[in-house]
Order: sequence, then C-alpha cells, then structure tokens
Amino acid sequence: MTNCKITRRSSLMCAAAVLISLAMNPAGAVITPAKKPVPNNCVPLGDWIVPGSGKTSQQEVIARAAKASVVLLGETHINADHHRWQLQALVALHAQRPNMVIGFEMFPRRVQPALDKWIAGELSEKEFLRAAEWDHVWNTDANLYLPLFHFARMNRIPMLALNIETSLRRQVAEKGFYGVPVEEREGLTHPAEPSQAYVDYLLPIYKQHDRKHKKDDETTQDDPDFRRFIGGQQLWDRAMAQILQQAVMRPANGEKPLVVGVMGTGHVLHGFGVAHQLHDLGVKSVAALLPWDSDKSCKNLVAGVADAVFGVLPHVAESFRPQFQRLGIRYEMGRGGAIILQVEKNSIADAAKLQDSDVILEMAGVPVKTLEDVTTIVKRQAPGTWLPLKIKRDEQELSIIAKFPAAKH
Repeated sequence: MTNCKITRRSSLMCAAAVLISLAMNPAGAVITPAKKPVPNNCVPLGDWIVPGSGKTSQQEVIARAAKASVVLLGETHINADHHRWQLQALVALHAQRPNMVIGFEMFPRRVQPALDKWIAGELSEKEFLRAAEWDHVWNTDANLYLPLFHFARMNRIPMLALNIETSLRRQVAEKGFYGVPVEEREGLTHPAEPSQAYVDYLLPIYKQHDRKHKKDDETTQDDPDFRRFIGGQQLWDRAMAQILQQAVMRPANGEKPLVVGVMGTGHVLHGFGVAHQLHDLGVKSVAALLPWDSDKSCKNLVAGVADAVFGVLPHVAESFRPQFQRLGIRYEMGRGGAIILQVEKNSIADAAKLQDSDVILEMAGVPVKTLEDVTTIVKRQAPGTWLPLKIKRDEQELSIIAKFPAAKH
C-alpha cells in the first residue's frame, strides 16, 4: 500500500507481445500452508507456479482465469517489472474475454469522470494525469502505469476508480466505522468481519507502525487502536470490492464482463482483503494472481497465498531512472502542514527517519501550505543536496534533514 518517479515509459507493444499462462482455482484462495518448505529459487523468472502444487502451463492458467468473475492482479507499486507483468496478464485475459473492465486502486472515486474522458479519447496524457490529480492522489511515477492506461484506451476497456479518500480511511481507523457520519462514508457499507488469519497477519504489520511506539509485547489483538487499524484496512478492501462487484453485476452487450482489479499485493494475499469482501458481497468466483520477486523468501510461498504467482525481478530495471527527486511519502494536507500517511521503505524519507502521522510544517524554510508545495520543493532538489525539514511529531516540533543521494554515473 505503498511510490517512485521513473524516466522512460516501457513499450506497450514489447510488453504485450509475451502472453503469460497460469493455473488457479477461481473459487478463491485457500489459506492452508504447504506441509514442507518450498526449495530455494521456488519461482524462476518467467515461470508460473501454483503455490502448493507446482509449475503450470499457459493454456491451463488463462482458461481458468478467464472463467472467474473477478481477477485481482497484485503489485508492489514501485516495481516496474510488476507493471509489465500486469500488462502481459491483461493482454492474455483480454484475448479470452474482450468484454473487460479494469479497476485501479490508484484513483479515488471522485476522479472517475477523468477516467471516462481518457477512455473516450478526449484527454491527452498530460491532461488526463492532471484531471485525475495523479501527483496528489498517488504520487508514484505515472510512467509505471501509463502502459496499462494506454492499453485500456486502445481497446476501449472501461477504467474504474476503486479507491476512497485517504481522510475517510483515517477517520475510520481513528473512530471506527460507525463513528463516521453516514453522509461522509462515500456510500460504503459495513465491511465483513475479518478472519482470524487476517488479524494474525495484520498484527505484526501494525506493530511496525504503531504511532504510540509501544513495545511488541504491549500490543495485543484486543488493543483498541489495533482494532481501529483493522477497521481502516477493511474499509479500504470493502471500497474496492464494492466497485468491482457493481461492475460484475452490470452486463455489457448482454453478458457480464470480466472485471480485473489492479492493486497492491497486501489487498490480495491469501484472499484476506478484497476477495474476502467480494465473497461477502456475493461474488464467489475470484482469482488472485501475484508477481513473485526472485529474491523473495520461499517460506512465504504456501498454498493459498494466491491462485498463481509469476517469477519477476525484485528491483526496478536499470533503464528506469527518476526524472526528478522524490521524498518517498504519501500525504495529505491538514493540521498546519502535510500529514504523512505512509513512508515508503528504503526511501529518502525512510532514511531521514520520518514517520507516519508526522506533519511537515516547512521545507527549506518555506511553509508548506498546499499539496503542490511538497512536490515542487522536492523536485527542485539536485542530487547530492540536503533538504532541511521542520516537522511536528506528537505535538513537538523537530528539525530533520532529508539527504538526496548523489547521481550515479
């Protein structure tokens, strides 16, 4: 649930030329672990594996995926190979079921008109990104995603905005679902209760970002803050599931479309997130597909983690370089500055020890008053320079230095 800026756009035609195959159970993920650890190099580059079963074939996978009502394609947002894989999967699925709809986690619902105009050919690339408020709502290099957007427009495939406002997720995390007024819930219904397995999965993640800095043994599954955190995650899952479910139930040309959801891996793993909410909404046939980085631990490749996984490289390709500097945060305005919603791992912000919920008050001595202030100041930073920040953390003002690495030659 997590962003970088890339210089060159990957070629749509080159990515589309390779059709991928996978095998899966359209009925949904099983969460029973494999009995024995999978050996090293468990998912070789370019291979499809059914966790718990082994390697599969192209024909088998595409045939089964195309029969599902919804296909979820996971990703790590900043990994270029993940997006190339998504494009290949979309091409293969579209060949089987051209009546397709693609939903994107990257867009909040309020920018749906921009997506409709893009598909209709009414906006240029630059106009589309501006109308969709890309730099504000997602803040990841658009070049990673543009091949997907162009594929949709080229084939007149409707694009759906799956997300909700980050402020609503934060409100639910802080107050609980019923603590947010009905008129502020963006039409969302109460999420299905999480499985115990999902609670077990989220607890260590929550401990890593516990804003009260408790020790690990001080946070239990009954902790009120942790339960609100779960509520926020479930709302995110539910929001995307509702839009996907509505698309499934909206026939086009007399038949239901194949609905594909493009989203972060955390919403797909083990069927805990979006698939769980889809099942509660009556959509039972859900296929979950994930890219699997070649350096990822084989201990995590257990039956039910996804219906099928595809071996990819773990890092952004060398041919991609940021067009300009980026801090590595997702944020929104409020409380006198830019509230950090998420700090990207291994980013400049992470190295500077910025934390979720910090409020950036000033950058290089300039008060932060608008969303544009943050991106504008960061983009002006030259490689090898330092950017002084004034932040507020737990009602205390602190000075932090963000160090931008020197350019590599």
